[in-house]
Amino acid sequence: MGPFEAPRRLGSPLPTMYDLPSEDPEEPGLPDVRVSASRDEFHDFQPQLLRETCQPLHYSTDDLFIGTDLNLYYDSRHPLWHKRPDWFVVLGVPRSRRQEDLRWSYVVWDEGVAPFLVVELLSPGTEAEDLGQTLRDVNQPPTKWQVYEHLLRIPYYVLFDRYDNQLRAFQLVGTRYQEVPLAEPRFWFEELGLGLGVWHGRYQDTVGQWLRWYDDQGQWILTSAERAEQERQRAEQEQQRAERLAERLRSLGVDPDTV
Repeated sequence: MGPFEAPRRLGSPLPTMYDLPSEDPEEPGLPDVRVSASRDEFHDFQPQLLRETCQPLHYSTDDLFIGTDLNLYYDSRHPLWHKRPDWFVVLGVPRSRRQEDLRWSYVVWDEGVAPFLVVELLSPGTEAEDLGQTLRDVNQPPTKWQVYEHLLRIPYYVLFDRYDNQLRAFQLVGTRYQEVPLAEPRFWFEELGLGLGVWHGRYQDTVGQWLRWYDDQGQWILTSAERAEQERQRAEQEQQRAERLAERLRSLGVDPDTV
């Protein structure tokens, strides 16, 4: 039995994602609607960039699941208890290829695999909890830090503070998270063959500091829009080269259409 598993109760099958509240913040049993409604554009854009550029060398994109602001159910003995990471990735589970199979939430006891990495985007309202500085209230669910560190034993926990562009990485060593000293705002994940770092650039027509993935050459993984732009520029350069060659042939008295 793994660290996140709980004994099954005879005659009482465990709920699946179809039985639990979905990601809709209007539904009962979810976090306070006021908390969900306070999300800003950054909390929409940044997870998109992480998803677009997460292309592990050692894993097919068909063999990993990425969750963004999705309910993460972690304790079968308390099936409504959940956390809601800004971004997380699970290795070795298939992604859905049909719309009707898309996950409503991520239920650990149903999937059988805990996340490999969780990324939280710090904001003034959540900073204390994200950093493990809050205590568990009596008769209340465990804190986010306790769930990630003690219950699910998630190997890596990364925090990004966009206000001071600070990247902090924690690795599970034994039973506790230990912060990894970073000489620069980059952290390499050997298991993925990818690194995570702070990049300054334009995304979604917004210039700033962003968290994104890079390869073993230190090059930032391109988004689909960036790849399309590269292809457009390459095609334009090829067209210009062909036009220069045609003009050169004409200057030599050669019709390029007959060559």
